[in-house]
Amino acid sequence: MAKVCLQTPFTNEDVLKLRAGDEVFLNGIIYVARDAAHKRFLHLLSKNQPLPVDLKNQIIFYAGPTPPKPGQVIGSIAPTTASRMDPYTPAMFEYGVKGVIGKGPRSQMVKDACKEHQAVCFSAIGGLSALLSNKIQGAEVVAYEDLGPEAVRKLTVKDFPVMVVYDAYGNDLYEQEIAKYRTIQR
Repeated sequence: MAKVCLQTPFTNEDVLKLRAGDEVFLNGIIYVARDAAHKRFLHLLSKNQPLPVDLKNQIIFYAGPTPPKPGQVIGSIAPTTASRMDPYTPAMFEYGVKGVIGKGPRSQMVKDACKEHQAVCFSAIGGLSALLSNKIQGAEVVAYEDLGPEAVRKLTVKDFPVMVVYDAYGNDLYEQEIAKYRTIQR
């Protein structure tokens, strides 16, 4: 397990450097989108229409920030349960998204899509919303403003901390750690 600093957008080479368990510090642009935005994305993709934002080679953070207080770039922001986006993730990877950030385990179809499309799933730690919001240097709504907290936002981040939970090789951090724990218990 390594500590890695990466600049967005990602290339296939960036994704292939990562292994489950790596601690990654993201720099550059990431996008915030949740269920309602993903539903609209898939509707457009199913009709071969362009998305309102080019997400190819980008990272999507599953979160819904609170409004910023005066002087803040963004309010508190923390990952939402990633499995809620499982129905959308394979299509988003096929489109060209290179990584997603959420919390909790994902389905087998998402793990398979990571391998098939050279993508990665990251986890951010829930409960660290103040720390995460301090890593955001800029935030703007770029699509679906009508969705309020679920609008698509473009974030500029510096040393945004995440961990690789599913890599492009089929490795699963959750399974690795459970197996390690079982070995210790015996």
